[in-house]
Amino acid sequence: MIALTRAVSPHLAACELMELERVPIDAGRAAEQHRRYVQALAQLGARIEALAPLPEHPDGVFVEDTAVILPEVAVITRPGVASRQAEVESTAVALARYRALRRIEAPACLDGGDVLCIGRTLYVGLSRRSNAAGAAALASAIAPFGYRVCPVRLRGCLHLKSAVSLIPPERVLVNAGWVDPAIFTSASAIEVAADEPAAANTLTLSRTTLVSSSYPRTVERLEAEGIQVRQLEVDELHKAEAGITCMSLILDESSAA
Repeated sequence: MIALTRAVSPHLAACELMELERVPIDAGRAAEQHRRYVQALAQLGARIEALAPLPEHPDGVFVEDTAVILPEVAVITRPGVASRQAEVESTAVALARYRALRRIEAPACLDGGDVLCIGRTLYVGLSRRSNAAGAAALASAIAPFGYRVCPVRLRGCLHLKSAVSLIPPERVLVNAGWVDPAIFTSASAIEVAADEPAAANTLTLSRTTLVSSSYPRTVERLEAEGIQVRQLEVDELHKAEAGITCMSLILDESSAA
């Protein structure tokens, strides 16, 4: 298992925001939280591969948005904010060593944070960052490998993975106010605590689910379901609309091209 990550830009406070009010961000504290996040990935068995730093790109740490990775192929995205589109090339260079590449081209827009893979279905959030043309372009790129795309309407959140994440093998953690849990028919749903609407974004590696420590009541719900949880402090990164998944791209090295 490989985790692609990128260092926090010193200009993180100038990040793009859509759902949150801008507040001061301590880039040094965010960098330390990111360091501990990367350390946790390594402790759970990931080999860390650092992408080229992009200090002039405030959102560059959020590498999930630059690609969609499947065992057979990697799709290089076209982020929905123009200021982020130059981030994708360093991801493409790194992924070309492990996967055949496909690309999302203009006028399509697609952020990786809007894509949730469950089995052979890729759910794609139709957000202010990913459009219907992006979902269609992704469907065309992955259809030869036996996958299908299911577009999903969102309410009030940045990305699909802000509203739902997979806890393998067959459960999802979901904010039912932002996305309809009934869409994910192959998975049973656990709802986030009502007062923790942003808690649905988690990342599971080696049977351990990483969750932000900002959401203790949702952590209690997961533990009550028998899920092994590890909490991470990422509250400074939350100010930049970050979630647990958005700071890494995970790929299985055993299925490399």
